Amino acid sequence: MQASVSKDGARAIVKLAGRFDFNTHRDFRSACDPLVSDGTVREMTIDFDAVDYLDSSALGMLLMLRDKASGAGKEVTLRSVRGSVKQVLDIANFSKLFKIF
Repeated sequence: MQASVSKDGARAIVKLAGRFDFNTHRDFRSACDPLVSDGTVREMTIDFDAVDYLDSSALGMLLMLRDKASGAGKEVTLRSVRGSVKQVLDIANFSKLFKIF
């Protein structure tokens, strides 16, 4: 998986590409952790447009990010979710935990 970060005012967008699984936890954390501690960022959007697979460890990473961000007064949203990635998030009831669009 590749992760790239861009900022638009108080919103940071983390674009993911490829497989989002246990082997990519370091890449995901290195992209997201600085945003959690960045005082100018109020919202973090995780863009799944180029993600073709995610597993249960990816769900855990998203939950950990949500908890850290919430503790820092930030919101995490998920966008461009579709196909099998959407199915996994739906089965895990992530729509109750995140804004997904």
